[in-house]
Amino acid sequence: MSVKVTPLKDTAVFESIKVGKNELKTKIAFPPTTRFRALDDHTPSDLQVKYYDDRSKFPGTLLVTEGTFVSQQAGGYPNAPGIWNDNHVKGWKAVTDKVHANGSFISTQLWFLGRVAHPAVLKAHGLNPVSASATYENEAAQKLAEETGNPVRALTTQEVKDLVTKTYANAAQKAIEAGFDYVELHAAHGYLLDQFLQPCTNQRTDEYGGSIENRARLVLEIIDHLSELIGADRVAIRISPWATFQSMKAHNDTVHPYATFGYLVHELQKRANEGKQIAYISVVEPRVSGILDVDPEDRAGSNEFISRIWKGVILKAGNYSYDAPNFDSLKEDVADKRTLVGFSRYFTSNPDLVQRLHDGIDLNAYDRNTFYTKNNWGYNTFSTAKEPVKFVEEDEVKKVAQAIKAL
Repeated sequence: MSVKVTPLKDTAVFESIKVGKNELKTKIAFPPTTRFRALDDHTPSDLQVKYYDDRSKFPGTLLVTEGTFVSQQAGGYPNAPGIWNDNHVKGWKAVTDKVHANGSFISTQLWFLGRVAHPAVLKAHGLNPVSASATYENEAAQKLAEETGNPVRALTTQEVKDLVTKTYANAAQKAIEAGFDYVELHAAHGYLLDQFLQPCTNQRTDEYGGSIENRARLVLEIIDHLSELIGADRVAIRISPWATFQSMKAHNDTVHPYATFGYLVHELQKRANEGKQIAYISVVEPRVSGILDVDPEDRAGSNEFISRIWKGVILKAGNYSYDAPNFDSLKEDVADKRTLVGFSRYFTSNPDLVQRLHDGIDLNAYDRNTFYTKNNWGYNTFSTAKEPVKFVEEDEVKKVAQAIKAL
């Protein structure tokens, strides 16, 4: 169903905002999504170049890439992109060059699946699914891992330290080589860094488990190391305090999200006070959990506590279209002059989404059935308002990821 829009061009949504060292011209951002249009070796493809090019045409827009693996071990899904070797750098450079030519900015989301990786995909590379502790999302996941002969194992203390100084450090350096303006740590929605943060998945007894301080240690060590390596103003993080996606049951756990995430954000603000302020904190609003909307009566809490602790830029994402056409919640949130608002699902179906919101043009409906396919249908087959194009599904389904010619 399409969404009606009243023009937002004369609102605070289109006032500039500084993020790190860069000046954005709109507070509307494209937050990260999960997509599978990369090559088999996780190198970005020609399809992705067009995708990000089209969505960065409104100058001064911030885009955050789909989840991007920091290593082979971090993977476990086919055809998701990576950022750990030189081919990945060359592929992403073709993307960032397009975005920058459009006058916009781009962050890469550094992703490590952890326990939710598909065991067969990792087994093909001689690797295990790893996590803070040897836990599973559910009984079906445990059964699959056992039948595959590739169970989840807990990372050793040395392996955790290597994540800081080797895995994430390498990925961040490669990202800067590829031309990214920022790197965003994916510490949300039940993936590896979130698995360390939350007690439902972290049962460790070493320095990375137990207390809130210990559970947050890995994330903070990565942030500290990357801040020295590439500059704090290029580092960001995404968290989801209230999401129960992938069996993350933070609000039903013995430790309240206020405690865990309040401590984490307090530590980030403490670093900011010492002159090492990261570019932004991306927060998943409790209106969504993973890819699903959460009914108002089922929402567990509010992210207001983060805004009270953190004084820097916040990127909020999670169903901002519910009060269209006026988008009052959007206008209210950006009024503090330090908040960005992310549109994810409607950005997939509206490459010119920012321009549409600026001018008051209805939004195309998105198609969830095409989010996780590998062909071009439902990916680069949505028209802009100015240049309507009709696509033939049969033809677009035949178009799959190809190597970028420059490679």
